[in-house]
Amino acid sequence: MGEGKTVQRSLRSEIEHHLKERGYTLTRLSEITGINQGVLSDLLNRIPPRAMTIGHLDALAHAFEQSQGWLYELYEAECFVEGRVSRSRVVPFLVRCAEIGRRDCIDSIVSKLLDDQKNTSILFLVAEQLFTKGKRKESVLFYQLVIDTDKNSHNERFVIAQYRLFRALQGTDSEKNLGAVIQFDPYRKRLPENYQLDALLQLANVCFSLHKWKEVERYADELRALATAVYQGELRGRKINRKTLPLKTERHLVVYYGQGFLLKSAALEKQGLYEEAKEYISGYADLSGFELLDETGQMEVEKFRLWATANRYTLDVLLGDIDVLPTYTRFLIDHPKEILSGLIAIMESANKHGFLVDGILKQFSNQINDFIDYDNLIQTDRYYRFRYELAMYRLNNGEYVSGMEDTLRCLVLSTIMKNDSGFIRCVTLFEAFRSHATDQQNREYKRIMEGVRNEAVDFAINSFSFGTV
Repeated sequence: MGEGKTVQRSLRSEIEHHLKERGYTLTRLSEITGINQGVLSDLLNRIPPRAMTIGHLDALAHAFEQSQGWLYELYEAECFVEGRVSRSRVVPFLVRCAEIGRRDCIDSIVSKLLDDQKNTSILFLVAEQLFTKGKRKESVLFYQLVIDTDKNSHNERFVIAQYRLFRALQGTDSEKNLGAVIQFDPYRKRLPENYQLDALLQLANVCFSLHKWKEVERYADELRALATAVYQGELRGRKINRKTLPLKTERHLVVYYGQGFLLKSAALEKQGLYEEAKEYISGYADLSGFELLDETGQMEVEKFRLWATANRYTLDVLLGDIDVLPTYTRFLIDHPKEILSGLIAIMESANKHGFLVDGILKQFSNQINDFIDYDNLIQTDRYYRFRYELAMYRLNNGEYVSGMEDTLRCLVLSTIMKNDSGFIRCVTLFEAFRSHATDQQNREYKRIMEGVRNEAVDFAINSFSFGTV
């Protein structure tokens, strides 16, 4: 009796099997998939067959009611023809694998690509497509591969990969955000100017969320200088009628220019240098004279005008000028997006100068209930700072139960952000007033501390109604 032959499993043999099993004709399959019948015939019957795209395979998977990623492990043959890489097929394939989590297919393809360092450009293209599509988490692997493979740290692709990786790693974890800043910082000045403007703005914002005020100042100074240089260069080009396209950046040029002043002022404010901070507000308060403004630019100028007004009120309040509070309150009512930042300043000043703001808290109680955002580190940090100042205010004014509740909320927020200094401040505050805590609050405190010891951050999120005043 003869031995049975082993049938080699292939992409097309599997498709043919399902085609026969369902009794589909090419006409019917074309109707279901939306793929032209002639194309289907070339894909399945022509010798040699027409190369299949990953879009074709996904459409066939849908037609045969298979899960996403069907036959991906067999698609690799379409990406390498006679030992040569097909960029037009391998890039979309890797992007799709990243989107649906087929790490096995990614590893198999990448191991072959890395046999030739020139293929680093393919990995970079995959990373860029994922990043552009908003798949930043998925792009990290490919940017890291580019960095690990491309040894020339002055190569533009290498430096851009470092920048994109820095952006992709940003989240609500303060430790990881700081690590990303440290890793990227040495490469920032090697970026092309358009990327460098974006990078300096991002670096300053991340450091702001980390309370690294001196670093914010440094990046703001660099941003202001670079934006000014680019602006002057574009003006010179116009004067000599040089037909050049404006620098392609994520934001309008006026944003980088204005943010250079705004971030400098904000960093000085956080260090208690209020008068110095006021001086920089004038740098972005009225940018209507900024040339090269289109409709988008005009809108940005109006935002800066609004922020300048808000920040002047903030500085006046922080300096202890309580006479400005009624006007500031009306301003916040008219501009709801400024309420959280405004209340932080008001609470901080109330604690520092010893005046009461119960009426203001009552007036904004509904808005305070909506202060929840755990996806954005800057907003989470602002909410933490507001709650901490509110806790201090209430405890210092004998409102112990609500003050301890706010302290516990801050404790949880500091663990979410992995903000060690914030966590220590909250623990210190709770311990200072522990004799006023209820039994329930002491139990919650114990549970939070146990969760921290067990490195569990989500343990307490549902323990509180975080928005309630």
